[in-house]
Amino acid sequence: MELKLEYYFTNYEENRVFKDIIKNAENVLNIFDIAQEYLKEKITNTDIKENRGELLSKNITFIGNYFIDEGTKIYPGVVIEGPVYIGKNVKIMPGAYVRPGTITGDNCVIGFNSEVKNSVLQNGAKVASLAFVGDSILGKSARIGSGVITANRRFDQQNIKLKMKTNEKLDTKKDFFGCILGDYSRIGASSVTSPGTLIGQYTWIYPSTSIYGFIPSQKRIYNKSNWVTEENIRVELKQ
Repeated sequence: MELKLEYYFTNYEENRVFKDIIKNAENVLNIFDIAQEYLKEKITNTDIKENRGELLSKNITFIGNYFIDEGTKIYPGVVIEGPVYIGKNVKIMPGAYVRPGTITGDNCVIGFNSEVKNSVLQNGAKVASLAFVGDSILGKSARIGSGVITANRRFDQQNIKLKMKTNEKLDTKKDFFGCILGDYSRIGASSVTSPGTLIGQYTWIYPSTSIYGFIPSQKRIYNKSNWVTEENIRVELKQ
């Protein structure tokens, strides 16, 4: 298990918010708490409700405090529940739900009917349709495919533990922790990450793959499937 921040994120010089967040972070796990303190200071305590972007419908719901920067487009049916910080030129597609604790950089996408909660998306990160990103950190230009689930809580609701190189288990002190996805990495459609999954930079998780633990940088992860083909009878389905 690798916890060094630079193992996952090295392309954030243009991301002013993320630079502020990580300057006091000792490792990637610290980012979550620092990000929440950032939102508390910049959004909650200032009681800010500012949208510099473009609302493409009257059917958009805002709850709590938020800041939305220039060039961002918010489509019909979106719900934004603060505290939330949204960067420049972000697209929040129809039906998306942006939940408390979310921070995005610039040029991000939150897809149709997707849900993002308590997560940090760096510049250019994209979440496709019908996905759930909870308590996670996405690197620059990282990709979450359609239908992906970043599971963020254990069945027994206990703290999430990480298996270290020494085989010892590190208690994260968190009962909610989804995925850390490094710069330029991507998770293919309909995949699932177990709570506390860490994925290095430039790694591809192929579609319909369930993963857990630590996935190193520059890897391709996929399931090998053996197809079974049998003869089928002709049946005309009922109308």
